[in-house]
Amino acid sequence: MAEAIAFCAMAIEGALGWPAWLHRRVGHPVGAFAALITACDRRLNLRSARERTRRAGGCLTVCLLLLVAGGGAWLIEQAVRGFAGIWSWPVLGLLAWPAMAARSLDDHVRPIHRALRQGDLEGAREAVGRIVGRDTTALDQAGVARAAIESLAESFCDGVVAPLFWLLVLGLPGAWIYKALNTADSMIGHREVPYTHFGWAAARSDDLANLLPARLSGLLLCLAALGGLATLWRDHARHASPNAGWPEAAMAGALSVRLAGPIAYDGELADKPWIGQGGEADAAALARAMKIYRRACALLGAIVLGAAWLG
Repeated sequence: MAEAIAFCAMAIEGALGWPAWLHRRVGHPVGAFAALITACDRRLNLRSARERTRRAGGCLTVCLLLLVAGGGAWLIEQAVRGFAGIWSWPVLGLLAWPAMAARSLDDHVRPIHRALRQGDLEGAREAVGRIVGRDTTALDQAGVARAAIESLAESFCDGVVAPLFWLLVLGLPGAWIYKALNTADSMIGHREVPYTHFGWAAARSDDLANLLPARLSGLLLCLAALGGLATLWRDHARHASPNAGWPEAAMAGALSVRLAGPIAYDGELADKPWIGQGGEADAAALARAMKIYRRACALLGAIVLGAAWLG
């Protein structure tokens, strides 16, 4: 039944994404996680506290997220199974739908490609700024294309493979625990002050949760592109993250372009190593990356559907 639930969630999200009208009316479930993280940050990450106290506060925040996301999802799953019996899988698939982000990510990347193709650099900077954390105001066309391709590759893990993986392994609680941890990592899992210590538990938990999905993501992208394995193996460790380098290196190899490199955050340049070898990224490379991403999503869906049919 887990495979049927997973395919149902993928199919709904692939068809609808997360519609803007729905977001305006009810928001998104991760908004509840964000509100809890913000409240914990305000109360437990006191600037006057010692480093150990801040780290303990961050650990408590992660535990609360596990309790709220995992415990809440488990109670809902048990109620649905008790009420619907063997027909609980479509209901659980509907409840897992918001944890997926394949269509949503595609919807965010398409405006970047359209602006680059039309030569609208300002529009492309504005569009890519919605999905990346780096400074985008000074990016040239190659920088915008790189940022979009890197986000597309990394988010294939965070938004597609990882939530699906944990949905299959732990059911509905697994998918929502992952989304809670991933939200915490994006909000507080930073090395910079004031999250150096408070965000430690969130960052390490997210690293652990993505350990297997990141490697699966890299392999799926290589399979979808019919290439990139050599670059995946050679360059995955050049990323500061123990996981993000896998899908990014796979995409760089598949496209024969350079990704990563020096990046500005909050006005300061981070001298990061290049991932991949080849030419500069551009609108054409981003278009190819989107095709590879879509094929990888389709391949993943076919695998899950096959598993559901066999089950």
